[in-house]
Amino acid sequence: MKDQDEFLKQMENLEVPDVNPSQHQHMVKMAIMNAGRSAALGLWLVIVPCYFLLCVFMYYQFHLNANWFSAMFSTMVQLEKVPYIDYIGPLVLFILPMVCLIINLLSIIHVQVRQLDPERRKVWEMNISIKLKLWNIVLILISLAIMLLFINFAMTENISIKN
Repeated sequence: MKDQDEFLKQMENLEVPDVNPSQHQHMVKMAIMNAGRSAALGLWLVIVPCYFLLCVFMYYQFHLNANWFSAMFSTMVQLEKVPYIDYIGPLVLFILPMVCLIINLLSIIHVQVRQLDPERRKVWEMNISIKLKLWNIVLILISLAIMLLFINFAMTENISIKN
């Protein structure tokens, strides 16, 4: 009984931490998605362009003419002939990797803006932190590579058509 009374007295004498709820308003966290979820979604967004680029590489480099390479190329050729679906190629090779890049960047970048000194209202501090998540960074690099390959292809195709 004596120990319990001492314990209650100690608990009553504890200091409560001071919480400033207005400071929470100055913090902006740009992590829209969980890093694991964005990596999983990004993987699905990158699989299709990687499959297409792998098929193109195998077809032109090793001159493989397997049924599934021919089926993929004939499907892409048929889709280009349809007037309202001719945007599928750029969608697959540029927009999907760009979406993957954006969601993975937003999942690892955190931004915090706060006022340094309450007396000086114009002095602000902005902290940008990047969480190093391996799968998110790998997917960002793969997305950038796919987008750069597509831009390179588009530029060389335009140069060869003009000449």
